[in-house]
Amino acid sequence: MKFATTLIPGLVVVDVERREDARGFFGRSFCAEEFARAGLDARVAQCSVSHNAKRGTLRGMHWQAEPHAEAKLVRCTAGAIFDVALDLRPDSPTFRKWVGFELTADNHRALYIPPGFGHGFQTLADNSEVYYQMSVPYVPEASRGARWNDPSFAIRWPVADPVVSERDAGYADFAA
Repeated sequence: MKFATTLIPGLVVVDVERREDARGFFGRSFCAEEFARAGLDARVAQCSVSHNAKRGTLRGMHWQAEPHAEAKLVRCTAGAIFDVALDLRPDSPTFRKWVGFELTADNHRALYIPPGFGHGFQTLADNSEVYYQMSVPYVPEASRGARWNDPSFAIRWPVADPVVSERDAGYADFAA
């Protein structure tokens, strides 16, 4: 695997290091030892999958509050998404800053999102599927969210008029 830092400390792009031949390629998408050597939380307590029928579907921005804050490894296993990580660590120099990456079934890229970040994505193709590995189990009482179009973040989503749940559309403006 190849680990690439981003403009926001702690947020890491993970690429599969391919071993190719006439059959195609083989590569590891996760290795606890390599993650630990890279300083990333390698615990996997829960895995989830999200299927999204329509292009433009937007899910986010979500996170779990302390003491249940989670690290996530996010990968697109079918279709394509624009994946966004939002720094919500109050003491961070990049507090309220976001970055987005295109994750596709073809590029096999993943995004490691550390605790203290909000996460969301928008599908770029019909029938997109997203696979998540989380460091801690989901705790409903710790679930938090910010509105996908909150002006304090000014996230530039690629598809106009997104398909958004009532819950995601109904979050109040973010208050630190």
